Order: sequence, then structure tokens, then C-alpha cells
Amino acid sequence: METTETSRSSHELPVTTTDSSGPAAKKLTLVPLIFLIYFEVAGGPFGEEPAVQAAGPLLAILGFLIFPFIWSVPEALITAELSTAFPGNGGFVIWAHRAFGAFVGSMMGSLKYLSGVINVASFPVLCVTYLEKLFPVLESGWPRNVCIFASTVVLSFLNYTGLAIVGYAAVVLGLVSLSPFLVMSAIAIPKIQPHRWGSLGDKQKDWNLYFNTLFWNLNFWDNVSTLAGEVDNPQKTFPLALLVAVIFTCVAYLIPLLAVTGAVSVDQSRWETGFHAEAAEMIAGTWLKIWIEIGAVLSSIGLFEAQLSSSAYQLEGMAELGFLPKFFGVRSKWFNTPWVGILLSALMSLGLSYMDFTDIISSANFLYTLGMYLEFASFLWLRKKLPELKRPYRVPLNIPGLVIMCLVPSAFLMLIIVFATKIVYLICGLMTVGSVGWYFLINYFREKKIFEFNQDVDHLDYVNEEQRPKHEEDHDS
Repeated sequence: METTETSRSSHELPVTTTDSSGPAAKKLTLVPLIFLIYFEVAGGPFGEEPAVQAAGPLLAILGFLIFPFIWSVPEALITAELSTAFPGNGGFVIWAHRAFGAFVGSMMGSLKYLSGVINVASFPVLCVTYLEKLFPVLESGWPRNVCIFASTVVLSFLNYTGLAIVGYAAVVLGLVSLSPFLVMSAIAIPKIQPHRWGSLGDKQKDWNLYFNTLFWNLNFWDNVSTLAGEVDNPQKTFPLALLVAVIFTCVAYLIPLLAVTGAVSVDQSRWETGFHAEAAEMIAGTWLKIWIEIGAVLSSIGLFEAQLSSSAYQLEGMAELGFLPKFFGVRSKWFNTPWVGILLSALMSLGLSYMDFTDIISSANFLYTLGMYLEFASFLWLRKKLPELKRPYRVPLNIPGLVIMCLVPSAFLMLIIVFATKIVYLICGLMTVGSVGWYFLINYFREKKIFEFNQDVDHLDYVNEEQRPKHEEDHDS
């Protein structure tokens, strides 16, 4: 086993580069990147309703008001610093490897990838959940299953056509899917009774549902790091895009939540996924309900595309870095997209999409939580290990301040673990054990030369010479 570890760690991470055999891929610019980040994280207020069902209007509003500051902002800051320091498609896998070595890098990649494809699986289900309010035939049985299958296939093909197309599509989808909520919120203003915002609800608190709803709606900020190699001038574009996306996302959640909780008085149990459409009908009529249903479908498309892109490009990045066989990074000759990653991610998400929706998001959250502990540790250790590394964006705190910044969200992550259900423990336990086994299986494949790997370098090639720590430059000279 000692030999296996040495074999893997003796070569470091190569530069992640785009396959030049296909047509040149267009780079993501600022506005498409903002909307891709938005769809990585939110995609609109669709899915925020269970927070009210779980804990009442007041705690739901406070959750979406406070949670971004204790979770979303720290995660976005870490992503901005490390994505600009290591602008390759490996994203958080590069960070973990540079901090702690091959095993931790592999575990980070496996946990984040699994949480990502589970998350992708939730969006066709969310889409159908909204559509069934217009077409009751989709509530169960083969019509629902066929709809989930067909939407997954069609949207995966759109992803195959290219990230630039997906980015500009995200802009259109974001604006169109949010427009009915702006209309609903404006019409609701005369009907708002502010005292309703202070209600704690009339049922026992469901903390598992509450925390998982907040977490699922406001996480995955770092997923965009796996697209860093596809971004135009990432050192400048990433920090600004993340800043705008954080503000945009928070406002997109809060305005409809304040409008509906203030204007509509219904039994708390009715606040399930899809209730915003029913509220729109109460506030303005059937026409607005239909508009929001259409917006939900468009939002689900944007969410699916953004998350599938991150998962597929992560596999490509891991192949380029030597964590996976080279064929995982094969790109299409027609669109220059990582078709193997797209196909594998789509197939896995399709199989998982037939789980219960709550179990889907809880499992994605749990695995993501484990990955985030590794990410926080990698971020802190890289600051200590490589203090002179060129960081185009640097979180303006010293080590003690950074520790505090990471401890606050880490405490919240523990709540996700504590309140998980037995089925989530079982699913995530098996996947975590599988991730450990996968690391050793990949090493076996490499030693026996069963598959071809990128292992033609014996040290980390920095993405550009300016990234090299100062003390290494001095040593070379």
C-alpha cells in the first residue's frame, strides 16, 4: 500500500488545458458567468416554500436574510480566492490536493461530484412538481416517469452543444423565470399585512426540513470553480461575478417570500414546494399562476444546465489532473465539450431522480457538507503552506480571522449531519465508503496500466509562472 501511495503522489497536478483537437471553445464572460453561478446556487425562489412549512414565516424570512452572511458569503469568498489562484477545471480538487495530497484530493472530487449529480437529479423532479399543478396526470405513474426521462435527455443534449450557449441561455432563463415573481410582488404590495411576517407558525418545527431547505437553496457556490478554465480572464472576472451573484440571489429569494407571506394567509401545511404558483393565483389570478409554472420549468432548465456543466467539467479536470483515466476528459469533435462527463453525469442523475425529493436534497446536502469540511481545511492550510502564492483576489483577513470565518458555517454544517434521516445516513455512508475504495481502485488501474492516465509530469505545473510562490522562484535562481 505504501508503494501505491508513492506512485500516485510522485507526480503532481498538470495544467488543465482545453483539448485543441476540436474547435476553439468560446470563453465565458462576466454576465453569462453571473447567471451560471446564480443557477448553480438558486435559479429563483422555486423550492424555498418548505422553509415556511417547517418553521413559519418569521424563521423562514430570517433564515434567508441571515444565512447568506454566515454561509453563502464565506463560501463565495473562498471560491473567489482559490479559483483565481488555481484557475483550472479541477476546481476544489486542485485545492485539496495542493493542501493535503492525492488521497484528500480524490475524496474531495468524489464527494463533491456525487453531491453534484444528486443535485442535478432534483431539478427534473422539481420541474415536474410544478407542472403537475397544471397537468395532474403528471402526479404519479408512467406519465411522470416519462416526463422526467425525456426532460433529462433533452437538457443533457443542450449541455452537449457548448458552455457558451449554456451561459447565454442562463441569462435569458434567469430573466424570464424571475419576471412573474416581480409582477406578483408588485401586485401583492396593497395586500401585505406586515404582522404576518412575525408569525412562528402553528405546528411543531421540522428542523431537518428547515435547515436542509436553507442549505439546498443557498449552497454550491464553489461548483463554478470547476469551470474556471473556461472563463475569460478568471482572475478579474470571478470575484466580481461572485459578488453580483450573491446579492442577486439573496434579493431573488427575499422579495417573493416577503410578498407572499405578507399578502396570503393559509394553513402552514400548504407551504410545500410549488406553493408560490398557488399564491400567485390567490393574489392575481390563474394567468399569473400559469406564468409562474412556466417560470419554474425555465428555472429548472437553467439549474439543470449549470449543475450538469459543473459535474461534467469536474470529471474532465480530474482526468487532466491524473485522478481519473484520460478517457473521462475526451471532448466532442463537433462542440468541444466533455461528452463523456456529460453522458456519465446525466445517466447517474437520471437513475437518482426517482428517489423521494426530500431524500434527494438531503443526500446532496450531506455529501456536500463532508466535502465542505475538506474545502475549509484546504483553504486554511494553503494560506499557511503557501503564503507567497500569487492570489489575484485575497480574502482580507489573517489566519485567525479566516479560522473564525470558517468555524461559523462549519457549525451549521454539523446541523445538517445531526438532523439527517436514516435513509440519508445509509445512502451517504455507502457513497463515502465507495469514494475511499474508488481511490485505491484507480491506483490499481494506474499501476497495472489498465487505463491510460495523464502522468507525464513529476511536479505541479503552475497555470502561469506568476502563480509560483516567491520562495520557489528564489530557490530556482
